[in-house]
Amino acid sequence: MNTVLLTIILVPIIEIYLFIKIGSQIGAFNTISLIFVTAIIGIIYARYEGLNTIRSAFTQLIKNELPAYEIISGAAIAFASLLLIIPGFATDLLGFLLIFPLTRKLFFGRFLNKFKNETTNKKPYIDGDFEDIDDDERKL
Repeated sequence: MNTVLLTIILVPIIEIYLFIKIGSQIGAFNTISLIFVTAIIGIIYARYEGLNTIRSAFTQLIKNELPAYEIISGAAIAFASLLLIIPGFATDLLGFLLIFPLTRKLFFGRFLNKFKNETTNKKPYIDGDFEDIDDDERKL
């Protein structure tokens, strides 16, 4: 079965299950309030982390380095913000895990190490041959 279709079906089922379980424990009003509070706190923190990522990317660009981690981190923060806007506890948990820098490094560590190894093995020069051409040959 297609992964996207499976995700579209399973995420709402998990969220509804969590709404019912948590709502029965703490009450309907508290559950709704908790959803709004996590969304607001998450969006504020996502904005803070996003600005830090942009600042770090500009620092990398000034050093004339490729901001690979910052690019991936920015995309992860944007996705985490989307998850935090969507009401639900499972999406909020995943969104918070993507926003915090420590867990974000754990998620993308293997990919970044592979990317850094590929970029550091490249030579800082172009290897090639050349040939001197006399002035007489240029006129022809």
